[in-house]
Amino acid sequence: TVFADGNSSAKIMLIGEAPGAEEDKIGKPFVGLAGKLLDKMLAAINLDRTKVYISNVIPWRPPGNRAPDNEEILQCMPFIQKHIELIQPLILILLGGTASKAILTTNIGITKLRGSWHNYSSLGLNKSILTRAIFHPAFLLRSPEHKKETWQDLLEIKKKITENENF
Repeated sequence: TVFADGNSSAKIMLIGEAPGAEEDKIGKPFVGLAGKLLDKMLAAINLDRTKVYISNVIPWRPPGNRAPDNEEILQCMPFIQKHIELIQPLILILLGGTASKAILTTNIGITKLRGSWHNYSSLGLNKSILTRAIFHPAFLLRSPEHKKETWQDLLEIKKKITENENF
């Protein structure tokens, strides 16, 4: 099981899809090549793992490193929802289509979800959480032409952080 990494008191929570092979070995999310890119993305907006909290929709590596199926996501949703409620972030950053669809409970793809702010709500939260869906770092490694769009998303996240005195 790969549970989480970062600061559990952070006001920013990132949620990915599921651990990969490196994450499975080490027991922390985003430690492989995609994790290195994520660290650079965070650094570009003056963040690092001491200032954020990172988890995944699914806490284990699916067989063959495939994407989690709907049944696995549904089984894990109560846990990630409770995880969000315990952390109580001010901003949620959803990494990739699987995490975005699961957390925002939608069938809309990441290409349409990214680029704007959403709100995440659950019964265990006093208020909704500002949420941004961005491309997954692993996708950006395969499709670097989408880095410009992700940079725009990161700048919007940085802007929200700068505007909010609670960070």
